[in-house]
Order: sequence, then C-alpha cells, then structure tokens
Amino acid sequence: MGHRPSSPPPPKYLDQPYPSSQKGGTLIAEDVTDLATHAQRLCTPDGYRPARCPRCGHAVLHVHDYRVRQLYADPQAVEITVVRYRCAAPACQAHWLRLPQLLARHLWRRWGVVQTTSCEDPPAVAAPPVPARTVRRWRARLQLSGQRLAQVLATSATAALEQVAQQLGWAPRREQVVRALALPLAAAAALFHRLAPGLRLM
Repeated sequence: MGHRPSSPPPPKYLDQPYPSSQKGGTLIAEDVTDLATHAQRLCTPDGYRPARCPRCGHAVLHVHDYRVRQLYADPQAVEITVVRYRCAAPACQAHWLRLPQLLARHLWRRWGVVQTTSCEDPPAVAAPPVPARTVRRWRARLQLSGQRLAQVLATSATAALEQVAQQLGWAPRREQVVRALALPLAAAAALFHRLAPGLRLM
C-alpha cells in the first residue's frame, strides 16, 4: 500500500484560537440560521445581549455599536447589520461582537453561499455568481490539514465528538472533518469556534 501524502498545513490564522490576553472577540449565535430570525433578534432589546461577559462573568453588558457587514454574491441580501456589546465592569471593558451562525466569519458571505459553491459537485451558481478564484480558494482550504480540528474534538469532553476524532485518525483533511461530523459548514464552524474561540474552519 502506497503512502498517502499528508494534507498541506493551514495558515496560522486558521488554526490559532484567540490569545488568552485578548479582551473580547466574536460570539456566534448558533440558533440564528436565517435572515428573518436575525432581523427579529436585532429588533428585540435583549435579543443578542449575552447573559454574562465570557471574559469576567459580569452580568451587565451595554450595546457598544452596530456594524454593517457587506454580503457579496448573495441572492438574498446586500448587507447585514450586527451588534457589538461592551462589558460594563470597569476592570474588563471587553467588546463582544454577536454574529448570527448564518454569517461566515472573515469570508463576507453567508455560509449557505459558501456551502453551495464549494461543497456541491457541480457547485450551485449564486446570483450574482461567486468569482471562480474565490471558489477555488475555499475548496483549497477544505483540503488543508484538519489535524488541529480533530485535536479539538478529541479534547472536547463530549463522548460523541471524541468518537468522531477517533474515527478521523491522525491527519484528516478539513473536508473529512466536516463530513465526519455530518454538519453543514455553518454549524461545524460555530462548533469549533465554541470549543476553541477564534479557531476557524475556513
């Protein structure tokens, strides 16, 4: 049996969680999977407000600002508004961006667009279409090493996830990790960000 070449290592920005010294970051609302639910949560005073500051545990967080994210090659929307909160504890003051699960971190797309154009064969055509170079970049990222992702699953203290890690072996590709989890990209990305805040799937 021939030796299967190992997958290329991912760039550091994909595999590095937030440093322990970082104040604040992104919190993904895993129950917000469509634009209608997101709009409803934005209109509710406490719709996205964290119950406590993830950094210090303080129970009061104030709205800091609203930001507009552009959505490229999206048939449903051109832009989306997201909200940031600030911890009211004087010694903390951490800022937390609340992101709906439907929105891909750093990719300026909805995960649905990323999923259909990079994971389906043949890929679905978005309207307007995603540039071919972008689709190639997404597909290439899914072929990168998922070793760090598998390690996170193996140390998750969740029996089902630990079993998935055992099935994956030592050096799976990121695509293999997603397939083993049997989750859409959006849910898989949110899972890894929850287990190791800052860790990116793509």
